[in-house]
Amino acid sequence: MPPTPAEERPPTDRDWTTAELPDTPQRDFLIPAERWIEAPDALRTLGVDLGVDLVAYKRRINRYLLWRAGPAVKANARYMAIASDDLGERWTFQLRPDGTGEGVGPDGVVHRKFRHWKEALRDA
Repeated sequence: MPPTPAEERPPTDRDWTTAELPDTPQRDFLIPAERWIEAPDALRTLGVDLGVDLVAYKRRINRYLLWRAGPAVKANARYMAIASDDLGERWTFQLRPDGTGEGVGPDGVVHRKFRHWKEALRDA
């Protein structure tokens, strides 16, 4: 049985600390930014200009916590990676409906492919 699409998963009913956020994606529920106790305001409003209310946690990539505002496919979405040990260190990637995107990674490079941006997070 395939996993439930992320946008259809029920939100968690409890609050989470940075240390409690899981390493891998959750298949049974999602963690909205409002449920992360230490969430910076920039994360809570990540999708406002896109008309997106839900900002959901995706996974850890090394020391970074990956969040997404918007759906995963064929739409405007914005990702934010926040360093778990320095919540002021943040990187964003904008994904467009046509599959193009752009974001600066912690390596200082402007990445046009989401995969390359994530690899920069991993390697930082």
